[in-house]
Amino acid sequence: MSNMRMLVIPIFAMAVFLLAMASNAGTNNEAVRMSRIDHLVYATPDLAAGVERVEKLLGVRAVPGGQHPGGGTRNALIGLGDQVYLEIIGPDPEQAKPAGPRRFGIDALTAPRLVTWAAKGADLDRIVEDARRNGIELGRVQAGSRRRPDGVMLAWKLTVSPTLTEGGVVPFFIDWGATPHPATSLPKGCTLVGLRAEHPDVERVREMMRALSLDLPLNPGPAAALVATISTPRGTVDLR
Repeated sequence: MSNMRMLVIPIFAMAVFLLAMASNAGTNNEAVRMSRIDHLVYATPDLAAGVERVEKLLGVRAVPGGQHPGGGTRNALIGLGDQVYLEIIGPDPEQAKPAGPRRFGIDALTAPRLVTWAAKGADLDRIVEDARRNGIELGRVQAGSRRRPDGVMLAWKLTVSPTLTEGGVVPFFIDWGATPHPATSLPKGCTLVGLRAEHPDVERVREMMRALSLDLPLNPGPAAALVATISTPRGTVDLR
């Protein structure tokens, strides 16, 4: 009987150890996944209305971001952590309508929604070429800039595709270079807890994500959709 006790104790201790290791691994994987998210894009046919709607949902008002010269858009921002934020983007009434369509399908929107997300990246030309070899078209690398209301100029590079890749579930990539990340100057109050997606062809999109060295929880759904879980002053909110 005493021998049995001596066997059970080490087995129990090993089981506890393995469970703890699995839990830590899951936590580490989630941290890595979240660290790749640069920002979420919430597009709206009317920026003021979009800002009001997000404030009602999250309990925090977005601060003005700036204009995108030539793109016909402007944005407002909410910090979701030290290196991640929510971008609310819509038509800029102070700019003439651009020759081509505005980004993120804004011209076709009838209501605001979470349309896509940006992943942190460096050496974007290499990322685009590697993706193309795997049959994924991320578009071209383009320089962007906007001036903050306080006069500070922000500059970045990003991948630009004519359409949202897989309905926005597959992200575009952005590199801020020497520009301070916008989230560092945004008011606190909300935190991104998680990001998941829905898609009619989960396995195909999952393979695309693996090819891009990204990880995003995917569930079957009738159409492509993103859901961001955000901790807010009003509790935990799912933003779609």
